[in-house]
Amino acid sequence: MNKYYSRLLFAGLLALLVLAGCAPSGRISLFNGQDLSGWAFVLRDKGVDPATVWSVSDGVIHCTGEPYGYMRTEADYADYQLHVEWRWPGEAGNSGVFLHMSEPDTVWPRSIECQLMSGRAGDFVAFQDVRFKELVKGRELSKKAESSEKPLGQWNSYDITCRGNTIRVLVNGVLQNEATETTVSSGKICLQSEGKPIEFRNIYIEPLE
Repeated sequence: MNKYYSRLLFAGLLALLVLAGCAPSGRISLFNGQDLSGWAFVLRDKGVDPATVWSVSDGVIHCTGEPYGYMRTEADYADYQLHVEWRWPGEAGNSGVFLHMSEPDTVWPRSIECQLMSGRAGDFVAFQDVRFKELVKGRELSKKAESSEKPLGQWNSYDITCRGNTIRVLVNGVLQNEATETTVSSGKICLQSEGKPIEFRNIYIEPLE
């Protein structure tokens, strides 16, 4: 077998692994690029069809932002590194990534939010009775540095490490926040609908030893 066909065979095997939701590194894809299987939907207005809020095209999740709510993984996760990419296709807006979410489903559920409000990506928001060491008062903890977000319309990346009772958040490779001694350490992962259109892609986790 010559080098060309060897490379072609390897590329084909890699593509099959990606479509199967895994990669040689042990990566677990949470979004297959084609549909929203594996996710559940919660909206404040229960009479609205989630399909009118969340949709998929060209490997991208499109969220209208209205009504308020979220989509969440059906499975629970712990001890992982989460990668999420997002962008604002039009105006600046508000959204978030919820970590360690636990049922019952409600707007907003028990969890820790990694904020996606434009200019504030990297802030933490704790919902219901969730706490962590750095949260001295209130429910919000601002990011450590100036915004490391890209201009509107460009793709940003969240790389979030959840190990035990610690959460570390990088925005476009910049460490923006850390929470320790969290009172939650496992649960579902959610993407938020909160007012403005937002898009997501390349959502996966890598389990930690």
